[in-house]
Amino acid sequence: MLQRFFILGRRALSFRFSVTLHQTIIPSEENMKRKQLEARLAFLLKFYGAFLLLFILSKPCFLLLQGEKNVGDMLAVVWHGLPLDLATSAYVSAPLWLALTVSIWLEIPKFRLGCKIYATIIMALVSLGLVANLRLYPFWGFPLDGTVLNYLDSPRGAAASVSVSFMIGALRDFLIVWLLPLYLLFRIIPKALPRCPRRLLSTGVALLLGGLLFLAIRGGIGKSTANVGMVYYSDKQVLNHAAVNPVFSFVSSAFKTRDFAAEHNYFSDEELPAQWEALGYSSKSVDTQKLLTTQRPNVLLIIMEGCGGTLVNAVDPQADAAITPNLNRLAREGVFFSRCYANSFRTDRGTVCALSGYPAFPDVSVMKLPNKCATLPSIAASLKRAGYATDFLYGGDINFTNTNGYLLSTGYDKTFGDTSFSAEERSTHNWGVTDRITFNRLLNMINEKPQGKPWHTAFLTLASHEPWGVPYSRIKGDTIANAFAYLDDCIGRFVAQLKLTKQWDNTLVIILPDHGIGYPAGISDTDPRRSHIPMIWTGGAVKGAQRVDLICNQTDLPATLLGQLGLPHDDFRFSRDVMSRTYTRPSAVHVWSEGIFYMDDSGVSAINLLAKPQSVFSETPQPSPSRRHAANALLQVAYDDLGER
Repeated sequence: MLQRFFILGRRALSFRFSVTLHQTIIPSEENMKRKQLEARLAFLLKFYGAFLLLFILSKPCFLLLQGEKNVGDMLAVVWHGLPLDLATSAYVSAPLWLALTVSIWLEIPKFRLGCKIYATIIMALVSLGLVANLRLYPFWGFPLDGTVLNYLDSPRGAAASVSVSFMIGALRDFLIVWLLPLYLLFRIIPKALPRCPRRLLSTGVALLLGGLLFLAIRGGIGKSTANVGMVYYSDKQVLNHAAVNPVFSFVSSAFKTRDFAAEHNYFSDEELPAQWEALGYSSKSVDTQKLLTTQRPNVLLIIMEGCGGTLVNAVDPQADAAITPNLNRLAREGVFFSRCYANSFRTDRGTVCALSGYPAFPDVSVMKLPNKCATLPSIAASLKRAGYATDFLYGGDINFTNTNGYLLSTGYDKTFGDTSFSAEERSTHNWGVTDRITFNRLLNMINEKPQGKPWHTAFLTLASHEPWGVPYSRIKGDTIANAFAYLDDCIGRFVAQLKLTKQWDNTLVIILPDHGIGYPAGISDTDPRRSHIPMIWTGGAVKGAQRVDLICNQTDLPATLLGQLGLPHDDFRFSRDVMSRTYTRPSAVHVWSEGIFYMDDSGVSAINLLAKPQSVFSETPQPSPSRRHAANALLQVAYDDLGER
């Protein structure tokens, strides 16, 4: 009996010991599954974090090499540049995420070797971008972008422009930035990727991570996607450029890089100067007729979203006068340019036309080309040089189509977008903050401006944009007309309130749209009614009511305004002072994706740019080779100018 008891006890102890050993020394199957999943997650996060850290550390290095040693600026650059660093890190991590997701269901042979090859290649490319940006910026003055591709067809010529020591130093920097991070990447790559258990759970986690990577790549959940301009925050360009991720800048612009100067060549190099001279684009103001009571008024520019002349009876007699009664009244009371035409059909293009006096193009948005934007003249830059404080207000996503980057690079000290409003206010319209709220903010901004120093504020409205949802219902049965009636009501209320302020007497208010719209339905871009727009100058600084019946364009606003202020506008090559004796050939152009029309006192020619050979949509009252040549010459000179910037 005692012997049997001893045997049973020994078996019990043996069983207990084996259980304990299994629990403490040999991991349970559940723990194994959890650790395998955690290993995959940790690898992806470490890979992502390694690139993010590299991008962050490159920013202080960039600033130090440019002689910028302020720690506060470095921290601000890192913070503002974070969205593009997050996006670029997500881009380079996305292939790895895909491989890890596939490996949940399918075995990937030689996974470690594949990861090493990918890490080697992607780190080499990233390092090349970072070092090229550091080395080339002192020469170029803008972040690395697709422009570098223009030199690939003549590498010998590019190499000839730099010294041997420069090339040796660049190679040294590249090897350091490439090999040190690569060593760390190799250390975090797992030696093996075991078969993943709990596939459904692992797949769900992988899809969640994929969604986060997508959000990072997109740049968040706002209306605008990640773009270079979204990290611009300062009126000091080197800080904006430091915030830009050069790898993102290069990739995003590489597919947009074109030889603009080689496009739309209608005339030989010998013929073109005479054709351009005949267009009468003078950059001088001579014997300008004065419209203002002072040469240094405050300048408020209100850019109305889409408010074309077919909605304003003062412009188009066929328009219903009940839609915009306030604009009709202001046109009678102020200076009204009755034959002004929008250069383009989109906000990003029309804004550049109005603020920079730069022409629109049928197939390219200059605003989306940051390095071109930085070379443009602008009303803000000219006024800033004359001592004006400058700012810009918009109730929507100001990063959309690189708007913020364009504004800050062309002279605006401060910009305010939807993030300057509360979350509740940002939900009052599909595009952001509805106009009544933004007009109130505009009035408050003006009231807060100090007396004595001139200021310039530009304001872009948004409520008169599809889907036409506005807190207003004066015009029944026509949502489009009602949206513009709402805009008109906001303008009328704002002007009435501004008249009661101390700023009114010395303020010039300029009102014009970014473009027209196809209202009523069926009006195409070949019809001048679609691009016929109101341009109204009002405010206490205006001498009195006057109607200017000369044909002109949006692009003529900068030269005309600066001519009134006695300020030079030689850098506005495509802008004309309408009130100057040098305005000898009144004309207007309008471009859209398919064509261009040219208008002068003889009529209108609408040209189809997609047809080969070139054809016309229409010409009224009769065909005119002169108008067609003028349109082609303007396009050719504009593309040449863009290519040279």
